[in-house]
Amino acid sequence: MITFCTLFSGSSGNASVLLTDEGAVLVDCGMSGKQIFQALEAVRISPADIKALLITHEHSDHVKGAGILSRKLDIPIYATEGTWAGMEAAVGSVPGSHRVMITPGESFFLPGMEIAPFSIPHDANEPVGYRFYLPGHSVAIATDLGYFSDAVRDAVTGAELVLLESNHDPDMLKENPRYPQRLKSRILGRKGHLSNQMGAEAAAQLVRTGTQHILLGHLSPENNTPEMAYASTHFALTQMGARVGRDVSLFVAGRLNPSYLYTIP
Repeated sequence: MITFCTLFSGSSGNASVLLTDEGAVLVDCGMSGKQIFQALEAVRISPADIKALLITHEHSDHVKGAGILSRKLDIPIYATEGTWAGMEAAVGSVPGSHRVMITPGESFFLPGMEIAPFSIPHDANEPVGYRFYLPGHSVAIATDLGYFSDAVRDAVTGAELVLLESNHDPDMLKENPRYPQRLKSRILGRKGHLSNQMGAEAAAQLVRTGTQHILLGHLSPENNTPEMAYASTHFALTQMGARVGRDVSLFVAGRLNPSYLYTIP
């Protein structure tokens, strides 16, 4: 049995968990250790099942609780060399055996799964997404994307389940009086975040190549709503002939609570 869900997803913190009969891995840890443990309890996954922590990049909404979780659970942290350099201060003291360097484009293995990290266009040192290959199944995480590049598309094409970014509505972002122009330009740039429309177009491409489950994540609390993100992708999927609820499932990840819990026999 394979179980996947996001525990948190958004600019205030991100964490996803993938559980198999061999144990679980956590991708990102952008909330406090206490909050992570509470979220795991809510989806009935024991912290003792977590065997490794994978980091996508060094921004605080992805690494805030990484160090404390590694120390409390005595588990290794996997990240690229650039990400390690960027998150040293945030992670704190971690034994050398728990500091695992990975390289984009080079798979590594944990019990029961192959994990393929791939480069993503984001304003971080050496950011990656992850694709998990399990017996007969595949799951991918592709958030924090300035655009849906050919490399990202190739890396996640054919994955059965994809956590895909749908961060903002451009009009809401541009009209937001609390965001300075510099921040708006960063989010809208080629190393920023996917808009609802861009995420919807990416979802349609993935469904054409066999993806059966789309989970929209990393929504901005100020420049988006779950309803807008869902409607954009639902429209794009319907336009390309997919029947949402029959050909493909579509859900929006909760920002401060666990998302829909996927279970794959």
